[in-house]
Amino acid sequence: MAGSTIDHLVSVTVFLGAILIFISLFNQTIQTAILYQRHRYLATKCSDLLDNMLLNPGIPEDWGKSNVTPYGFGLQDPEFTQYRLSPFSLMRLISSSGEPVYYPRTGKYYSNITMGWGNFLLVSFTESVNYSTVAKLLGVNGSYGFQLKVTPLVTVSISKVSTGTPLKLAIKVAGSGFPLINAPISYCFLIIEKGDKQYPSFRVISNMTYTGATGEALVTFSDVHGENDSYALIAYAHFSGLIGVGYYNHVTVSLDEYIVPFVDSFEDKRVILAHSWAVHEPGDKTSQSELKYNATFVLLAEDFTLREMPLEGNATGSVGHVVYGQGSEKDYGVVTIPTYNPGILIVTYRKSATEYGVVLMPWGISSMAFPIVFGDDPSGKEWVATDIRQVIVGNVAYQAILALWSLEGYSVVG
Repeated sequence: MAGSTIDHLVSVTVFLGAILIFISLFNQTIQTAILYQRHRYLATKCSDLLDNMLLNPGIPEDWGKSNVTPYGFGLQDPEFTQYRLSPFSLMRLISSSGEPVYYPRTGKYYSNITMGWGNFLLVSFTESVNYSTVAKLLGVNGSYGFQLKVTPLVTVSISKVSTGTPLKLAIKVAGSGFPLINAPISYCFLIIEKGDKQYPSFRVISNMTYTGATGEALVTFSDVHGENDSYALIAYAHFSGLIGVGYYNHVTVSLDEYIVPFVDSFEDKRVILAHSWAVHEPGDKTSQSELKYNATFVLLAEDFTLREMPLEGNATGSVGHVVYGQGSEKDYGVVTIPTYNPGILIVTYRKSATEYGVVLMPWGISSMAFPIVFGDDPSGKEWVATDIRQVIVGNVAYQAILALWSLEGYSVVG
C-alpha cells in the first residue's frame, strides 16, 4: 500500500514537472514568435518611414529654402519626382556627427557639418530643424528612435604627392568599396594670386582627366609651388550617370587665422564671414589680427566647369575685412548668395603678402558632396532595423540609410 502511494506521488511529480517544462518551452516559443513578428513589423516600418521621408517634399514644399519650421516632414526636391532630394532641406537638419559651434558675436549656436579644415558648413540652430521636431512630425516620438544617414555613393579623395614645384595631386575615385576605372574627372584648380592687391583674388585652371587601373589620376601644375602657394582643387568624377565630388585646400603657412563662413539665414540667403579667433579664442586674448577677404559664388555648369555669379548687393559687399581685437566685438562680414541653385562660396583671404589662403562652403550640400548624419545614436540598442535607398541630391549620387529601433526594449524571457 505504501509502495503504491509512493509510486503514485512520484508519477504525479514527474507529470507536473513535464507539464511545467512543456509550458516553459511553449511560452518561450510563443515569445520568440511574437518577437519575430515585432522585428518583422519594425523592418516594414523602417522601409515605409524611409520612403515617407524621401518621396514627399514636406509641408510647406519649400521649407528647405526658408526659415520656417515645417509642419509636415519630407526631403524630396519639390521640383522633381522619385528619389531626388532637396540639398537645402538636408542642410537644415541639425547634424549629429559634429560638435555645435558657438559664435559669441551673434550669440548663436551653429550645426557643424564641416569636412576638414577649410571646407565649412555651419548652419544656425535657429534656422535648423532638430531631431525631436522631426520625430513628432513623423509620428514616431516616444515609440521609435531613428538615425538617417545620407552619404555620397562615389568617393573622390585628393592628396598631395609632391613637394616644391611642380605641384602634383593624386585624385582617387571609388564606388562602394571598389575603385572606378577609366572614370572621367573634370576638375577646377583655384590658385590664389600673389601680389600687393589689398583683397586677394584667384584664377581658375579647368581641365579633364581619367582614372587608371587603380582608380587614380595624377594632375600636375608646373607653375605652382606646393608649399609656398595657396590653392584649392575641386574635382568632379562622373561615371555611368553617377557623380561624385572631391576637394583639397592648401594655405601658404600653418595659419590659425582664417575666415569662417556661417549660414545665418536661408530665407535671406545670408552668410556671415567671421574671423576664426572670434570663434575659437586664441591663447593670447590680447592679440590683434585683421584679415581681408574676397568672396565669390560659383555654380557648376553642365560641362563641369565653375561659372561665377555676382553676389547680391549687401552691407559690406563681396570684399571686406574682419578684425579680432579691442573694439571689434561685433565685427564680421556679410554676403548674400544670389540664387537657390546649389553652388560653392569661395572666400580668399589675406593677412600679409606671404600669408593668405582660401576656404570653401557649399550652398546646398550636393555641390561639395557633404554627408548628413541626423538623429539619435543606434549603438547599444537591442534590435535595429535598417533600410537603404539610392538617391540623387542636386545631380550628385548619394545613398540614404535609415536605422530604426523600438523604444519598448522587448526581448525573449527564458
